[in-house]
Amino acid sequence: MSLNTWSARWLKTSFFLLLILVGCGLVLFLNQLESRNSTESTLSIQQVRLRVNPILLNLEQNNHLLQKTSVREHLLSVAKENGVELSYVGLDGTILLSSSPASEGRQINLRSALHYDLNHAAQATNGNDSLNIAFPVMAGPESSQIGNAIFTIPKAMVMVKETTILPFFILGVLLVTSTILGIYLVLMKRKCKTQVLSPIHQLKQHAESILKGQYNEPIQYNRMNEMSELYAMFDLMRTEIMHLSELRIRQETAQKELITNISHDIKTPITTVKAYIEAIQEGMCSDRDTLMEYMKVMQTNTDKTARLVEDLLVHALQELGQISVERCELYSGPAFESMLKPIGHVVLTSGMIYEAPDNIPNVLIQMDPIRIEQVISNLVSNALKHTSPGDAIRVNIALEDEQLHVTIADSGQGIRAQDMPFVFERYFKGKTSWSNKHAHEGTGLGLSICKSIIEAHGGHISFSSKEGQGTIFQFNLPIC
Repeated sequence: MSLNTWSARWLKTSFFLLLILVGCGLVLFLNQLESRNSTESTLSIQQVRLRVNPILLNLEQNNHLLQKTSVREHLLSVAKENGVELSYVGLDGTILLSSSPASEGRQINLRSALHYDLNHAAQATNGNDSLNIAFPVMAGPESSQIGNAIFTIPKAMVMVKETTILPFFILGVLLVTSTILGIYLVLMKRKCKTQVLSPIHQLKQHAESILKGQYNEPIQYNRMNEMSELYAMFDLMRTEIMHLSELRIRQETAQKELITNISHDIKTPITTVKAYIEAIQEGMCSDRDTLMEYMKVMQTNTDKTARLVEDLLVHALQELGQISVERCELYSGPAFESMLKPIGHVVLTSGMIYEAPDNIPNVLIQMDPIRIEQVISNLVSNALKHTSPGDAIRVNIALEDEQLHVTIADSGQGIRAQDMPFVFERYFKGKTSWSNKHAHEGTGLGLSICKSIIEAHGGHISFSSKEGQGTIFQFNLPIC
């Protein structure tokens, strides 16, 4: 189920439950209101007692003096002051005292006339505005009943009107809460659409563009919330994919150029060797010196072809992460002396000044002498490309911190600052600010291969350079 469908169903369900809540509240309110209207008010016996207690007390205290006119008038006047009418009835049903003098001496039916319960008294009014409520009159040391006092009381005196503020307040709170909840649900739906669904839809479009290879369009989100963080991470991913795509394109282009260059570079020495072989076969070498000269040219071109093929092989192994390094235990002194002797001869024959190490530490070390010689040869060859006749190339080997440090320095033109971050990258060929026909020769794999070989030995390679003042390459190898 999509998020849009889910949010719509959730909103409809919420509104439905909200309507049920409002409906139940209204039904309860109307039911309570109808109940209150049917019993407009509540009878209060406490109101009656407050009125009649003084009269009852007077009756109980002056019962034996009822024959006196002053006592009778006093009782009737107290009843009148309290807004009630009094009828004092004996136990035999004779009215002994009444606010209506004409009814004194009459006999009444005690069963039908006496109503001790306020609700019964109210039911017996037959629609009159007043009701008759009876209270027993007690006297004597044993508090025995001596009569009954019947009070005629207006209904208004005993009815207590109950307030309807609370139900209306509850209804108001319910309606306001329901309204706020409804508005909140609508706003939530809108916010969910604008800040969740729409951004997700935009991300989907950006993802489709990336799948199509369109990496240049930036991904932006103008709000500062969790979605903006997601957009920022997505844009970083887009940038990284664009960078990797550009890098892949550059690598593919460089690989094509590499194959083209190596094919051309291999073709030239092979053609030369073939031409000299044909010359020898045709008998153009009349003497031994000429033959040896031809053989030397053929050997030089064969060595060049072998180096190119070796670089191509190491590059292929490097791509697979399988550079072949076969380390063995040997002493560093003889090993490095045999490596540096031919290298020194090459430097000197190139018109450079060669400074050999004063002392080579003779320690037991694990290394592949063929690969390490390849590293030194590549570094010296790289130095020769960036130096001119009269410059110096210095090789130094020292033992420091249980590691063998090999340094190859030249006094050439150095490396440009903008090229330094890319020195060890494959296919990279730095530019120089001076003219040297050998400066751009090669495949751009040499330093990358050197880095892989040294790291395969558990070592580290680095360099320092300043344009116009030379370059220093240094690598270290752990000793046994």
